[in-house]
Amino acid sequence: MKLFFDLFPVLLFFAAYRVWDIYVATAAAIVASVAQIGWLLMRRRKVSPMQWVSLLIIVVFGGLTLVLHDETFIKWKPTILYATFVVALLVARYMMGRNLIQAMLGEQLKAPPHVWDRLNLAWCAFFAVMAATNLAVAYGFSTETWVRFKVFGTLGLTFVFVLAQAAWLGRFAEDPK
Repeated sequence: MKLFFDLFPVLLFFAAYRVWDIYVATAAAIVASVAQIGWLLMRRRKVSPMQWVSLLIIVVFGGLTLVLHDETFIKWKPTILYATFVVALLVARYMMGRNLIQAMLGEQLKAPPHVWDRLNLAWCAFFAVMAATNLAVAYGFSTETWVRFKVFGTLGLTFVFVLAQAAWLGRFAEDPK
């Protein structure tokens, strides 16, 4: 259920695009994202910094898409989001001494510090590749293809990356005691 909740704005975006167009889909994604955060706040649940950043980016870039009637801005949204993640992971690790990947996963998995550093860099590389790939698809293909890539391509690539990461982590993981 949490997975569906997290994917709700993307799925609604895709459905609205299939029925109407990129502008209705963008508006639907904005409304769904605002509703998602509103729901969490109403239920007194924690809204993660990642969710706040994602909301800000969809409102700004989606809003520009709607106001200027230019789909370029919504196509840039994933790239901006991924780039923000890269910067956040690098700044937290190398300027603040905090590994955000370890902070998120450290309760479920015990591993040596060098493994967490490699994992942090792997996520940075993954997000950088995803940002560049999004731009390549946005500028090299039709909007229809970009929408399909945004929904299915990014989910598929993320799933494959997480599986590869899990296999790699299995070699280093320590038994939590």
